[in-house]
Amino acid sequence: MTQERIALVTGANRGIGKEVARQLAHDHGCRVLVGARDLEKGHEAAKQIGRGASAIQLDVSDPASVTTAFAMIDTDYGRLDILVNNAGVDYDTDQQALTADLARVHRAFETNFFGPWATTIAAVPLLQKGQSGRIVNVSSGAGAINEMSAGTPGYGISKAALNALTLKTAAELKPQRILVNAVCPGWVATDMGGGGRPVFEGAKGVVWAATLPDTGPTGGFFRDGTPINW
Repeated sequence: MTQERIALVTGANRGIGKEVARQLAHDHGCRVLVGARDLEKGHEAAKQIGRGASAIQLDVSDPASVTTAFAMIDTDYGRLDILVNNAGVDYDTDQQALTADLARVHRAFETNFFGPWATTIAAVPLLQKGQSGRIVNVSSGAGAINEMSAGTPGYGISKAALNALTLKTAAELKPQRILVNAVCPGWVATDMGGGGRPVFEGAKGVVWAATLPDTGPTGGFFRDGTPINW
């Protein structure tokens, strides 16, 4: 009998993360853990999502928070099947690379790059105990070297680094059949994005990568299930 899949979505109290969590719960029958820096906001989001969703305090930029969260997952569930590294900050359209506030860029990297790296390291032992392990790194076309231009230096370069991490971890986890992919949800109407297509549409591509069959791709960069250039 197939077990209910356990999925952790970081930064899931709003925006794309919340919608990814909702789709995983409602459309794929997952037990979803709503990762949120503010636990109260996480509880509210989990209540709105329903279908057994529950909140977990998780600030991906805080190593102690990451350690505590994954210890709780291990205690409560003993495994993890899906990790969606969605938490992201500071779409810095007001900055240029040559005049950037580097302290601000460091803060962006802590959440957009080192955070997913830390959660991936913490998640792998639990994914190894799970079934059909999947890691999805929510990236952006702003991090695509092929299309990169001026502006958004902290956000764009941190997402380029996240793409590189995707390739490294996918290669290392391929023998264990844990699939790792990066997904660009496109320009989506969230608080950070400020416009674009409905959140539902952007989230669908993330959910697609989180629920790939065992024969699915790994080490790829996708938008709406279609490969895009790095």
